[in-house]
Amino acid sequence: MDKIFCIIPARGGSKAIPRKNIKLFCGKPLIVWSIEQALGSKYEIIPYVSSDDEEILKIASSAGAHIICRSPELSEDSTPLEPVIEDALESVGAFDTVLLLQPTSPVRTCVDIDNAVDQYDREAAMSLFSAVEMEDICLWKKLKGSLESVTYDYKNRGRRQDRDPYYLENGSIYVFNRDNLRFNNRLREKISIMKMPLWKSFELDSPEDWDICESFAKSKLLNKE
Repeated sequence: MDKIFCIIPARGGSKAIPRKNIKLFCGKPLIVWSIEQALGSKYEIIPYVSSDDEEILKIASSAGAHIICRSPELSEDSTPLEPVIEDALESVGAFDTVLLLQPTSPVRTCVDIDNAVDQYDREAAMSLFSAVEMEDICLWKKLKGSLESVTYDYKNRGRRQDRDPYYLENGSIYVFNRDNLRFNNRLREKISIMKMPLWKSFELDSPEDWDICESFAKSKLLNKE
């Protein structure tokens, strides 16, 4: 495997958790966790932090990441990640394999990243995403004013053990071929799923999530170290 381009997107605006990307998570700025996880891989992963925020970029650089100044046009609440990744790639040169680590998923390890790249390479995939297997999930939706079961037939509920599992994309790790971005989608063609446990699959979107993730990080990761 050649050098891997790692993009860590971290814009300055955060409403639910102000200054989220540099808020201390288990004693270190949140953005630093993803940078150190990338640098700790057995693969030659080159981390780049894309941000519109000077303080985030300064902290990222001190932690060992390359920095990319993101334009205001690519830093809106509604901006999807694909153009942000493409913009970053255009500024750094030739990479075939892209690793996307979202800083809002800090409860991962270097080994998780290694496993993702191993699987991506072994299966000759074009895309890979991390997910949690949901063995018993009963989802419903409202359709034209009525409730409809989505992931199972409530009229023929059956046994939990007899239902096929679902896979919930957890947002922690993505590996994909750069060419996918020509279709404005990181996931394309041969897609592989790398399973992670539920406790590694919480994202930092609210203050409550922060408490949950720190608890798992302290009890299951830091104590072991």
